[in-house]
Parts: sequence; C-alpha cells; structure tokens
Amino acid sequence: MATYKIIKNRKIRIAIVGCGRISKNHFSSIEKHADNIELVAICDNDNMILEAHHKKYQVPSYENIESMLASEKVDVVALCTPSGIHANQAALAATYRVNVITEKPMATRWQDGVSMVKACDNAGVRLFVVKQNRRNATLQLLKRALEEHRFGKIHMVHLNVFWTRPQEYYDQANWRGTWEFDGGAFMNQASHYVDLLDWLIGPVEKVQAMMSTTRDIEVEDTGVLNVRWRNGALGSMSVTMLSYPKNMEGSITILGERGTVRVGGVAVNDIQHWEFVDERDYDQQIKEANYETSSVYGFGHALYYNNVIDVLRGECEPDTDGREGLKSLELLIAAYLSARDGGTISLPLEY
Repeated sequence: MATYKIIKNRKIRIAIVGCGRISKNHFSSIEKHADNIELVAICDNDNMILEAHHKKYQVPSYENIESMLASEKVDVVALCTPSGIHANQAALAATYRVNVITEKPMATRWQDGVSMVKACDNAGVRLFVVKQNRRNATLQLLKRALEEHRFGKIHMVHLNVFWTRPQEYYDQANWRGTWEFDGGAFMNQASHYVDLLDWLIGPVEKVQAMMSTTRDIEVEDTGVLNVRWRNGALGSMSVTMLSYPKNMEGSITILGERGTVRVGGVAVNDIQHWEFVDERDYDQQIKEANYETSSVYGFGHALYYNNVIDVLRGECEPDTDGREGLKSLELLIAAYLSARDGGTISLPLEY
C-alpha cells in the first residue's frame, strides 16, 4: 500500500499545464479555494496564450512541463492538455513525486490509462481524474436514491447528449477531432455521461455501438450505444455533436419497478420527473437542486477541488482516483471496439 505525502500547515502548491478551454474552470476553482491552495506556475506551448495567462496570474510560466517541474516546488499539477498526452505528462510528474489531477478523459488508449495508474502508484503520488458532474446537486440526489434502492429492479436506462460542435470548433487546433490526441463525441464531449453508466447503475456486462462522422474530422461526431449491466438492466445512449443550432440536451432517464426519474436540461441540471412508490424527506429538495447553466461543464470543478484538498491534507480518500477513471475509459474503448468490428464487446477488457 502506497504511503502518500500529507501536506499540512501550508497552502497546497498547484501548477496548471495547458491554458486552453477547460483551464478556466481550474483557475477559478483555485481562486475559490485561495485559503488552501495557491497557483505557483503555468505551462503552455502556445506563446500567446502563455503570455496572456502570465500577465493575468503573475506566476512563473513555462513552455515545457519538465522545465517547470525541475524549477518549481509543486505539490500537484492539473493537466488541461489534449487527452492523448495525459499519460506521458502524468508519468513525468510522478517521477518528480508530484500529484496529478487530469481532465477527462484520462487517456485515449486503454494501456495509457493503465500506465498512468501504475506510474503514480510506483511513485507514491495521487492521481485524481476529474468527474465534476458527479458533484452536481441533481446527480447527488439521484445517486442517493439509487444507493437506497428506491427504484427496485431497474428495467431501462437511457442517456441523451445532444450538443453542437461546428467545424470551426475542430479547426481551432490541429489536435481536435483526432484519434491520437482527442477522441470523438463519446470519448471527449460525452465522457462524463459515459461515466454515469457505471457510477450510477453499476458494472457493465457488455456493449454494442454504432458511430458516424459528418464533420471533417477523424473521429465520430454521432453515435448510439446499447448497454447490458450485470444486474440485468438494459439501456442505451445517444450522442451527437450535430444539434442545431446550439447545445440542446444532456439527460438521463431511469425506469425501475418502484420509481421513475428523468434528469434533463442542457447538462443534467434539471430534475424533470421524480416519482417513487415511497417518499423520503429529501424529495422536497428537488427544486433546490435544479440550477441554471449556460455551460455544459456545470459548476462541479470547485466542488471537486474540495476533495482534492482534503485528500492531500490526509483527511479522506479520493472520490475519483485513477482506478475509478479507468472504469469509464474501459467503457469507451469497448464502445469503439464494437463500432469498429460490428460486434458485442464483453467487459472487463482484461482479466
């Protein structure tokens, strides 16, 4: 069992690697937790972006992650870089005994994900995989209902992710829409929804998938997934980045013998149906849990950082560590294998 360094009596020193689209959620989370965590360095290989962030945050800036790790005293790095390079960057951070927070997906290849877990294990550092949607108040209520078995036997589960990513989005950087660095609609945009398949319903037995591509990219922008869980439930997932003219829906519907719930909105932010045979006191919290959002990211990053801080302080265990992150990566790889070969893929991928 690894022995982890506990950080007490001072602020946790964090560096952001990659100052693109998702990094603003990390910068704002650090600001909200200023009593416990401080930004000490940033890294990006785009000079203009790096300079802009250097002026804004007034911390040392680096074009090379290893130079940063060698020069700065860092407790944890947040990887906001293209998914395909997370594995190498995490392994490098681990050699410097630096903890790692990685954005989704943790990797684009199964073996890369496994190697990240092993590298951090061997170095005795933490690997956090960001799953901020789990912190949404709507999903916290749904998770509680599932843990209390209020649905009885679950018959059917369905998820929709109807968002839009125009060609201009993919043209912003040459790594977008590539197999090696990005992944497609399932791997990238809908990754957090794939995570719900295991986190909410349980271990998956097998999957079938079909995918298609309309944009000028390597990967899929549309797909459907059929799922059979080990508990006997059946389900499906429909994903597209072609919704016109804007992001339309991110939802999950669960139909059970004793309950029915639909959480919809643009990003599972609106409980639209909540009905069970029995009643509980927290059923009255539904309206309070619903929230407005203009972003598909929701507001979970700052809440996720609560756990990161508590873990590095030695006060609890990670909500989503590397092994938890592997569960959704395994589902994603199984879906791609099914779509490629036209068959049914059974899990686990490895024994």
